[in-house]
Amino acid sequence: MAEQTPALVLHLVSGGEPLLFTLHPDEVDELRARLHLHLEHGSVHTVRTAEDRSVVVNFAHVAAAYLDDLHRQGKVFGLH
Repeated sequence: MAEQTPALVLHLVSGGEPLLFTLHPDEVDELRARLHLHLEHGSVHTVRTAEDRSVVVNFAHVAAAYLDDLHRQGKVFGLH
């Protein structure tokens, strides 16, 4: 089984290509549980990346956000 690489995928309100940030393993569970709250309230949240860097995200500028595995093959948005 291939190793998973969890990533935060952000689609900005202004359009363009989505932004992808690989996540530190300690960050995944908490972000998965609270991501909907960040979007609903347009909050600002600091995300720790796999490279152990901090990225500050202003969710007021995010149209859609989700967690995905960068190594998943044959993906089609919305289908598993």
